[in-house]
Amino acid sequence: MTLKPHRKPDAFTDIRELIKVKLMEKTVPSILVAVAKDGVTVWEEGFGWADKENRVPADEHTLYSLASITKPITATGLMILKEQGKLDLDKPVNDYLGDTKIKAWVGDQKDATVRRVANHSSGLPLHCQFFYEDEPYSPPAFEETLRRYGNIVAVPGERYRYCNLGYGVLDYISSRISGKSYPDFIRENVFMPLGMTGAYVNTGEEHGGQHAVRYGIDGQPIPFYDFDHRGASAVYSSAHELLRFGMFHLKNHLQDQKTILTDENIDEMQRPTMKIKDNAGYGIGWEISKQAGFTMVSHDGAMGGVATQLVLVPSENLAVVVLCNSRQYALTSLIVKEILSVMLPSYKTGAKEENNEEPTEFKPSLELIGKWSGLVHTYKEDISLSLAIEDSGDIYVKLGDQLTTPLDNTRFQDDYIKGSFSSDIGTEDSNRLPYNLHLVLKPRNKVLNGSVISISLPGKRPGNALSYWAELRKVE
Repeated sequence: MTLKPHRKPDAFTDIRELIKVKLMEKTVPSILVAVAKDGVTVWEEGFGWADKENRVPADEHTLYSLASITKPITATGLMILKEQGKLDLDKPVNDYLGDTKIKAWVGDQKDATVRRVANHSSGLPLHCQFFYEDEPYSPPAFEETLRRYGNIVAVPGERYRYCNLGYGVLDYISSRISGKSYPDFIRENVFMPLGMTGAYVNTGEEHGGQHAVRYGIDGQPIPFYDFDHRGASAVYSSAHELLRFGMFHLKNHLQDQKTILTDENIDEMQRPTMKIKDNAGYGIGWEISKQAGFTMVSHDGAMGGVATQLVLVPSENLAVVVLCNSRQYALTSLIVKEILSVMLPSYKTGAKEENNEEPTEFKPSLELIGKWSGLVHTYKEDISLSLAIEDSGDIYVKLGDQLTTPLDNTRFQDDYIKGSFSSDIGTEDSNRLPYNLHLVLKPRNKVLNGSVISISLPGKRPGNALSYWAELRKVE
């Protein structure tokens, strides 16, 4: 199979005009698109500026931050180890960790398998942590991240909870098993065999190739940032090379690509094993959904200065890539839908807007009404936590010796009591940026347990979400 040069077919004229209009509005620095059908590239093009300050235009070979499209790349590396017989997806992930293990505060840590980490059902919590080059912080050794935040806060297999930390765990075990750093392992086993010679895991070191600058919501460049979950977020690639990755996962192996996975393992990655919502589930590194009668295998990414989409339609042998160097997620989604409508004539009439389930108003049962007392466990110390749940649905929270405060935006969603409040969790990690605390607690047999999460307040650059185990019992 050969990869033909890109062209600009008339079928995409309206989409090109849409992109140009958005660029003229000055809110979008640049957009990259790439489309392949039946193993042949039918369109790839860059629009706008990869670097506004230096007037560097974007093209299909410019390297862009992929954000969470890193996850199917990490998962591909994981499946290579599985294919080599070095890893069993259904063994506990702790079997592949060193002295620092994941700790189960609820459920059994043996049930936190590699597969469940990969499909976001291991019970690991919400997590993201950014480290900017102009700040006096840097990512700790992953063992320290694991010690601080490697807590199972939901019964493994019980629920889907998207988790960057889980993919940090997967990049860590890939490194331990292979004996190579995660960037080297992915480069040698995924990028080079697939002909993705420019793609790489960005750790802040100097790297060749033209990079797109990440721009904030104010239109200003965002300083380089790193993570403590690189396997979730840290890959850079061009649209041209990401399309090659997508074509491989459609089993269109180009002449200069090596077969790094069998078709059976490609299929296993695309088999949903955890439900996200109606018509959507997660496999190994991929979200699988039904849209307009088509099965879509996809992943997206969104963080400061990044909005990315990679969509595969296996039945139609179609791959679509859209990349942006600003967090314009609604726009990248719109462009993907427009491309799908061109390439799949029945898609436009069959596509429907998603109706996400709304949280219900919190109306406490008699069992919940009353006073609750317990602890929040942080890596620094245990802190007392008390709740007063009134029959009106109002909840009041007291953390440590701080003032009692009302719980805002109280709701009952996915069988969890949720809400937010202002207090100080007392850890250096959380206190790097202003934040609110968010309660996510599940009633379980006269116990409330789950997480207290410090989530940074909105700002010009992305902030953090750091979760701490919490458990309370009713005060009789």
